[in-house]
Amino acid sequence: MIDKSVASFDAAVADIFDGATVMIGGFGTAGMPDELIDALIAQGARELTIVNNNAGNGDTGLAALIKHKRVRRIVCSFPRQADSQHFDAAYRAGEIELELVPQGNLAARIHAAGSGLGAIFTPTGYGTGLAAGKETREIDGRHYVLEYPIHADYALIKAQRGDRWGNLVYRKTARNFGPIMAMAAKCTIAQVADLMALGELDPEAIITPGIFVQRVVATSAMQETA
Repeated sequence: MIDKSVASFDAAVADIFDGATVMIGGFGTAGMPDELIDALIAQGARELTIVNNNAGNGDTGLAALIKHKRVRRIVCSFPRQADSQHFDAAYRAGEIELELVPQGNLAARIHAAGSGLGAIFTPTGYGTGLAAGKETREIDGRHYVLEYPIHADYALIKAQRGDRWGNLVYRKTARNFGPIMAMAAKCTIAQVADLMALGELDPEAIITPGIFVQRVVATSAMQETA
């Protein structure tokens, strides 16, 4: 019987190792798996490479992971904003490395990893410092930059509902990076509000099929299985 449900957040992240590359879903705080991040902080893994849309907001979630000095390197599009004080402090102190990636390129590179592509050519970044040292090519009169896929050891994502097979349904824009990150990681861990019985999810509403998900943990007391 296939059952990818995990009893606790602590158990879900227990094997994340020092130096792992971890994708974290979310656009700012929308769709960020806060409970999984809190469990990762408690677990103690260090020297992590984090792939996310930004570099944390306020004092919770990814910002808390940075505050606890667990992140060695971050790959993101928006590292600085009004409440990114923990990233700002760590970066100024030389405690964290930054790879700045335009948001479209970030999504495309993650998608390329999940799709099994060796590389992509994108016009974004051509002629700027972001293209320094990278291969460029002119195709049909337009200039492109060669970018490589972003793979991860783990992806921590958030969905509204899931089942024990790992099928996921998202809530509106909280979907954002979750589906492509699930495809690009060796082990995807999904935090869901409700774990539903098999057959209760509308097949037409399932965005991430269970083949891309290895573990599911629910935040609600209701954890139905079939």
